[in-house]
Amino acid sequence: MILQAIKQVFVQLTGTLEQISQEQYGRPCITLSNATIGQHVRHIIELFQCLEQGYDSGIVNYEKRKRDNAIETNKNLAIGLINEIYNTLDRPNKGMTLENCYDELSAEPVTITTNYHREVAYNLEHTIHHMALIRIGINEVSSVLLPETFGVAPSTTKYKQACVQ
Repeated sequence: MILQAIKQVFVQLTGTLEQISQEQYGRPCITLSNATIGQHVRHIIELFQCLEQGYDSGIVNYEKRKRDNAIETNKNLAIGLINEIYNTLDRPNKGMTLENCYDELSAEPVTITTNYHREVAYNLEHTIHHMALIRIGINEVSSVLLPETFGVAPSTTKYKQACVQ
């Protein structure tokens, strides 16, 4: 079920990226405090990469992501990585440890018990959140028509549908 939801979100995201130009992908957006669509896409990709890299050891630390400039400046690379990520997500659930400092003054990470499927769900929710920001950027730099559900949580869509009836 969650893999189907991720697939739908990834199809929306890659389909949208295919419709914008390379220049639009890397253009700073005033409405995003001069961040680019590419920076938001990179952030999505790198959190999934952190989870996949931590799977074998059982430790995931999203603060240790690479912050690869190539992903945020090359939309075709980003599209390829999104497809790769989707193809690696169907792993068995297992216990994991989430490490994070949560405080810029602290050097010692806090550790939280979690599991792989919970982290996949977190990354899905995180992706939708960043897609909402990407929607704002897309509207600033292009005239691409986005799906109504682009960057909208499924619970919000269900709520709106219930209100209409």
